Amino acid sequence: MWLKMLPKNWRRSYRRCERPAAVPGAAQPRTAGAAPRSSRNARTSFRRSTRGAGNRRWYERNTGRAVGDVQKRLRHPIHKWMAATLDGLIEPGGEVFEAKFMLPWTFSEEAAAEKYMPQLQHNMWVVHARSAALSIITGGGKWVEVVVWADPLYQHLLLTAERKFWRCVMGGEPPRLFGVDPPRARLEAIRSVDMSASNSWAAFSATYRRTRDAHLEHEGAKAELKKLVPEDAKEAFGHGVKAKRSKSGAVSFELLEASDAPVQ
Repeated sequence: MWLKMLPKNWRRSYRRCERPAAVPGAAQPRTAGAAPRSSRNARTSFRRSTRGAGNRRWYERNTGRAVGDVQKRLRHPIHKWMAATLDGLIEPGGEVFEAKFMLPWTFSEEAAAEKYMPQLQHNMWVVHARSAALSIITGGGKWVEVVVWADPLYQHLLLTAERKFWRCVMGGEPPRLFGVDPPRARLEAIRSVDMSASNSWAAFSATYRRTRDAHLEHEGAKAELKKLVPEDAKEAFGHGVKAKRSKSGAVSFELLEASDAPVQ
């Protein structure tokens, strides 16, 4: 997928530039029964605003927080070509609010966060927000909130990709894929998962159970050995074990081979 890390409206801008320009004075083809473009745009905007309003009311009712600056268009204070039309800003705090609708049979919080991560990071950078709330209503009547935090490194790479993309738009050059994986959202742990069907889980679980007692015995012996090391000793050794004290005072241990044992 071309330029998957760019916000969706940027990709639409490039597709518009790809369409052949209309010849002045020539009749434009129109599908039978199709409404004029202005009417279609008006209906689309009305549906989006209505759906966004319902999502916003659901968010406010479930979180007790208000959403302001609805559909406000803002520009970055330095990069004037960077703009964002926000679904809203959460009050108080100024977090970015983004309302989405997703089909229930393909929905997961991880997939939703990955899909909209470029848009959220772009909007957060434009308004200097530290976090964003992705408010999602699924077709099954379920409401989910995914909190996404600003990632400065990813935002820097996103800015580089947007600059290159905008040069392609202005110059008519085909864009190239800017391969940067979006950061993973920190999702709230709310599920209990049965891993009995996982072979890897079974193998590592067996190893964990088999070595647990030995690990506890090992940690206990190490703690007792640390107590036996004199406070003014830089090193202590004996019976195949050597303790070393670092400049910070931490004591570490290593095994001694027979040839490594210090000569008395």
